[in-house]
Amino acid sequence: MNRREVRETVLKALYAFQMSKDSLDHIMKTVVKDAVSDDKETRRFAEQLLFRTVEQQDDLDIVIAMHIRNWEIQRLAAIDRLILQMSLCEFLNFEEIPTKVTINEAIEIAKRYSTAKSSRFINGILDAALEDLNEQGRINKTGRGLINKTVGKE
Repeated sequence: MNRREVRETVLKALYAFQMSKDSLDHIMKTVVKDAVSDDKETRRFAEQLLFRTVEQQDDLDIVIAMHIRNWEIQRLAAIDRLILQMSLCEFLNFEEIPTKVTINEAIEIAKRYSTAKSSRFINGILDAALEDLNEQGRINKTGRGLINKTVGKE
């Protein structure tokens, strides 16, 4: 299972958690563990992304709300909001994943699971949020091949 498939599985788990109000452990067992391969690193990534996104949901929503214009966060499509939360979680917690990769993955997942206009909307929110988070010193990326600034933002 590749990372995009893991992200898609985590998105499904986040959606199931939000809609069902079942325990996160139950969602992890029923949605994620069956779908994620036996590869320990893949399972660890899925678990961390799921648990950290849920754990930080309120803080992630604050970042999202700062960048949506003339709209209330509660009115966002559930899938769009979850994709944004998951992506912002990656920005803030996964040092080894370049922000450009996170944005590209979010766009592709939005194209598959949301509306026709969602990918552009998500791209715009993530670009704006990334710029702000960088200015606040909250983005800490290390490793080979990482991009310090987003393309076209100089």
